[in-house]
Amino acid sequence: MKTIIKLNLLLIACLITVDPVSGQGYLAFEKRVFIQGNDTLNYRILYPENMKPNKHYPLVLFLHGAGERGNDNQKQLTHGASLFLNKKIQKKYPAIVVFPQCPNNIMWTHRLKEKTPEGDWIYEFPLPEEPTKPAEMVNSLIDSLQLHASVDQRHTYVMGLSMGGIGTLEFLARWPQKYTAAISICGGHDPQLASTFCQVPIWFFHGGKDDVVPARYSRLVFEQLKSCNSKTRYTLYPDANHNSWDAAFAEPKLLKWLFGFKKKN
Repeated sequence: MKTIIKLNLLLIACLITVDPVSGQGYLAFEKRVFIQGNDTLNYRILYPENMKPNKHYPLVLFLHGAGERGNDNQKQLTHGASLFLNKKIQKKYPAIVVFPQCPNNIMWTHRLKEKTPEGDWIYEFPLPEEPTKPAEMVNSLIDSLQLHASVDQRHTYVMGLSMGGIGTLEFLARWPQKYTAAISICGGHDPQLASTFCQVPIWFFHGGKDDVVPARYSRLVFEQLKSCNSKTRYTLYPDANHNSWDAAFAEPKLLKWLFGFKKKN
């Protein structure tokens, strides 16, 4: 199957958009489209400022939540993008950052949920052999990016929130050798799958009052994972609801922790 990637990395030393009014440059996520066969994936990509052609950079995949689905190639930047556009962050942790967008009426995973008469959400996480089409497309995109000389395959990370936090854990279960470390915010999954990604440290975040994805779904995965990976972490914000990503993104050591991991080979 022929894969076409509109990246043009070899022609780009630094991707800085110019403000048409001031004429000043500013960092921006560039719009891109990944095409595989008859399928198309919208995504945004951010390159390091003053990118050097002979240097290898970490690659970060960010999976958005259900509310950011669509086909505008814009909404997926609602949460998390500003973290990587911060000038201080860019200078300290230069990286290639990818925000794909999942279409409407489908998800990164096959997860199921139903509400009990008491109003609690009950989740199930089936893992059929085939991933959803958006997940398959994202995986192919990451494969293609990892082949590029500018990407350091020893530093490839995945993070996500809500639907993307669930997706982060499923991506690790499906492709455990691809990622160096991960961050899962207000997500969760089947704890029995933790053994498949034991080598990947994960920092879990959740709100104690989350009434969308109950905190137990990430806590159970953490409890399983910590027995085989001492570097994994769990942070619970007791008074936070589903938007625990606000507190997570404000953690001063968040990216230091993430980028601190490197594959041995």
